[in-house]
Amino acid sequence: MNYPNGKKTRINHVTNTDQRANFSNRGMTLEEDINQTNHYYLTHNICVVHKKPTPVQIVNVDYPKRSAAVITEGYFKQASTTDYNGVYRGRYIDFEAKETKNKTSFPLHNFHQHQIEHMKAVIEHHGIAFVIMRFSSHNQTFFFPAVKLFPLWESQYKGGRKSIPYSFIAREGIEVPTGYPALIDYIKVIDHLFF
Repeated sequence: MNYPNGKKTRINHVTNTDQRANFSNRGMTLEEDINQTNHYYLTHNICVVHKKPTPVQIVNVDYPKRSAAVITEGYFKQASTTDYNGVYRGRYIDFEAKETKNKTSFPLHNFHQHQIEHMKAVIEHHGIAFVIMRFSSHNQTFFFPAVKLFPLWESQYKGGRKSIPYSFIAREGIEVPTGYPALIDYIKVIDHLFF
């Protein structure tokens, strides 16, 4: 069992010749790629980042036999904050991972007010907060600083756009280097921006 989510980590061994094929047409796998990257970071003592577990209140469990308990009813105890958090070079990092098949923009409805408030609090306390956004149709993944997200979020409630144009993200974000074994090497971007 691997901490904290109990899932076994999937490690794909690829050679340089089939690496390009592995990264094309991957579909909606951003979370898997980040989890594998975080596993690499952890095992190579680069940083400690984990996916946050979603708090769930278990209401009903069916016990057909002791070794085969099945949860039949449960509810989210509270709204979760962001997807990942951890520490790198003495700085707290906290980020959300989102992907879209949309080619021209990233819908703001993919975020929630409590996530925005959480990222603002992280930044207020000198942490590093950001979003990793994948446009699967372009096969591109961007590091988008949370401070650039906040005005766009507020603007939608004042008659502004309900989405972030792809061109804006490509200009204001930083494309995350991809490779192997760090599939989504966001630490390189953090090094560039903060260290």
